[in-house]
Amino acid sequence: MGIYLYNLEQIERIEKACKVAAGVLVEIETAIVEGVTTFELDKIARQFIAARKAKPAFLGYRGYPAALCTSINEVVVHGIPSKKTRLNPGDIVGIDVGVFLDGYFGDTAKTFRVGNVDENAGVLLRVTEEALYKGIAKAVPGNRISDISHAVESHVASHGFSAVREFVGHGIGAALHEEPSIPNFGKPGKGPRIYDGMVLAIEPMVNAGTYKVNVLDDGWTAVTEDRKLSAHFEHTIAVIDGKARVLTAGKNGVKSTFDSR
Repeated sequence: MGIYLYNLEQIERIEKACKVAAGVLVEIETAIVEGVTTFELDKIARQFIAARKAKPAFLGYRGYPAALCTSINEVVVHGIPSKKTRLNPGDIVGIDVGVFLDGYFGDTAKTFRVGNVDENAGVLLRVTEEALYKGIAKAVPGNRISDISHAVESHVASHGFSAVREFVGHGIGAALHEEPSIPNFGKPGKGPRIYDGMVLAIEPMVNAGTYKVNVLDDGWTAVTEDRKLSAHFEHTIAVIDGKARVLTAGKNGVKSTFDSR
């Protein structure tokens, strides 16, 4: 399959799914406290999504058993919610959520603090989120996909962190994962050109130590090889009129449009 270019009407429908996904993160933020289980967070997400007549995109996808991915500390991505897993003070937890609504998908992620975290964890979160926006700023016509990749990797490397290589961002729209793949590392000026109508899920996954990961026996949970911390931030964006519009922008003053010119 090639890269699909969506028209404005389609992008508006994708954005509706994206807004539900963004709403999940806003709803869950107040529930991220010491002692809550990741199962409880998943339940909140399912209820929020169902109330908006949408469906969890991850639930049942390739056999995945939950609506959320809840990735704590050294877990990079795909942590499975569990009644046995409780959040502890000082943890960081990545919440990744996908939503399906009226034929289209939205996908977003954010890594949250559980109470106060140590300085290193705080810097990791800040730099990873900054890297996301560095990448988004490169998602403009005339650039290539690897310009996004290079912007992400350059920023995290300048702070002594590493970008995960095994998992990447992706196109999204009528399917949860579409072309093109969007690595978080690489040289600039490579890969497909960026055009108006592209819809992309840009998602830096950044490790405090090595970029290498291991997948645990459950077949899903990916952890850092050295068991150091990892952070994950993601937005779904659309390229419209020469600019990147963040479709999963929530409240709290998150910028929704980037113009690199």
